[in-house]
Amino acid sequence: MPDPEHVSTTRAAYDDTADVYAQWVGTEISSAIEGPIDRALLGAFVELMAHADGRPVADVGCGPGRVAALLAAQGLDVIGVDASPGMLAVARRTHPGIRFELGLLTDLPVPDGSLAGAVCWYSIIHTPAEHLGTVGAELLRALAPGAHLLVAFQAGNGEQVHRSEVHGRPVSLTSYRHAPDEVAGCLAGAGLQVLARAVREAESAHESTPQAFILARSPTVPA
Repeated sequence: MPDPEHVSTTRAAYDDTADVYAQWVGTEISSAIEGPIDRALLGAFVELMAHADGRPVADVGCGPGRVAALLAAQGLDVIGVDASPGMLAVARRTHPGIRFELGLLTDLPVPDGSLAGAVCWYSIIHTPAEHLGTVGAELLRALAPGAHLLVAFQAGNGEQVHRSEVHGRPVSLTSYRHAPDEVAGCLAGAGLQVLARAVREAESAHESTPQAFILARSPTVPA
């Protein structure tokens, strides 16, 4: 079955811009891109992974492997997943000690209940709202009982932002400014327990909208 149009167009855009994107955003989490609150939330997620017990933790929509590198530096077994072969090539070249695999938000290359945790760091921003429930269901499938999930995204009220150029290269790329309540509702509707949410105002030059973060957990006893 062919991939949905939003997946194929997003993949093509990131394949075409993977090298310049990595130069702009970097290959590590940094204060140049992430604010103090963002980095604190990633730190809290790492602390929650103290009970991973050797199970893998996923960076879903990993791009050049920025979050994967942060997690691996804390001694976690990490798998990075992305739909873009171009991005995966950058990630593998930059972080050769980390496992990176091709996969979708709705089709993760991991067994049922195998992940100790997952981070979706701005990876749902190209997913239309009507597909968020399917993403939540797939994350629930992949997470072990009691595993944690951290989701970050650009907040709004469902606005679509279309770009025909990225870093000087022609592309067709649509982003969605998801409402935090809608994302939380989709995760809860899939069976995940929403533990916390935060929204901060735009504070960096590259931000034009508030930034949202949701921490969730899979049920302790599988459904």
